Amino acid sequence: MRAGPSQEEIRRHNLSALLRHVHLGGPTSRAELTSRMGLNRSTIMALTSDLTAAGLVREELPRETRRAGRPSLVVRPESARVYVLAFDIGVDRMVAARVGLGGVILDRREAVRRRGPFDLEEVVGTLVGFARQMLRKTRPDTVCVGAGAAFPGGVCREDGVIRFAPNMGATDVPLGRELSRRLGLGFPVEVGNDANLAALAEQARGFGVGCQDLIFLQGDVGIGGGVITGGRLLGGHEGYGGEVGHMVVNPGGRVCSCGAKGCLEAEVGERALLELAGRYGSQGGRDAVRAIVEAAGLGDRAAQKALSRVGDWLGLGVANLVNIFNPEMVVFGGTLRELYLGAAAQVRSRITTEALAASRETLRLRTSALGEDTTLMGAAELAFSRILADPLAVLARATS
Repeated sequence: MRAGPSQEEIRRHNLSALLRHVHLGGPTSRAELTSRMGLNRSTIMALTSDLTAAGLVREELPRETRRAGRPSLVVRPESARVYVLAFDIGVDRMVAARVGLGGVILDRREAVRRRGPFDLEEVVGTLVGFARQMLRKTRPDTVCVGAGAAFPGGVCREDGVIRFAPNMGATDVPLGRELSRRLGLGFPVEVGNDANLAALAEQARGFGVGCQDLIFLQGDVGIGGGVITGGRLLGGHEGYGGEVGHMVVNPGGRVCSCGAKGCLEAEVGERALLELAGRYGSQGGRDAVRAIVEAAGLGDRAAQKALSRVGDWLGLGVANLVNIFNPEMVVFGGTLRELYLGAAAQVRSRITTEALAASRETLRLRTSALGEDTTLMGAAELAFSRILADPLAVLARATS
């Protein structure tokens, strides 16, 4: 028989749970933590004392209280002291940020990325340069406890290698290894698929808080998807799960960058929308998608027809996902945020027609609450996962 957990294991678990509550929920009173965690007041006091002594949280009197008697101290994350580096690599841009415990963006840098073949040296060089600029501005008493990167492609869970990213021109790229080597922080840079990380960020900090079954659809040039079922990310055997953009919705349709025909990405992605609106070749990127949505709202018939067509295919794709996964919520991010807002009627109509009534009757459709920072915040949460799992041990290694 396996022995039960030791007192040290229980303590480590409780420290992790408490820090996670404060990191995700923000300033929280001891009384609230006692209620949420199901522990007694003396245990909560001991745990917060340990985290305070380590410099991960601080305790202070509430700014206002309406209750009689002695107020419960409020536990706040030490956002200015404990931070991670987060990187977001997209088709058209690269973003680096320093994100404090609690999800506060303390500093950020952004650069345009030219479309074309993927240049590992250019991308890593730019991001590492941004990171060093931000690190030079930090106070001596601050500590970096992790680093994470979001990338629009299939990322191998084991080694952070980009196995495929047709819209980026990247195959078998050791992104995680190179970022780790060049940064030299003493710990690896974790790399994840951008849509998967966006799904986790939306569940942690957006409309998906408390939602156990959620699908996040991320639009850039292509379409990515992050599927959370039963509260857990559906990653697949090696981490390539959730590639819903390559679900075939129109056999014999448009040729996709992956080589197949009629993928959701091919029928709904940026190129399809621009071609249908008669604007392909003149411009591209998120501004081009927004321009079509705005033109449709002003009565442009070509833009309206393009939005209607693309919205119809998007609705069919969502209906398929609803039938397979029965999510509580579907969230649209990236360029799909604007696209959905401009074609909500077509999307909803398709879902009503194609999705099972029992699966769609409580379905909620939302646009990302975190806006253009969703994937960036997902990368930050990936980086924070190490210290949230074992706060005192990870902090000790980071400061040694």
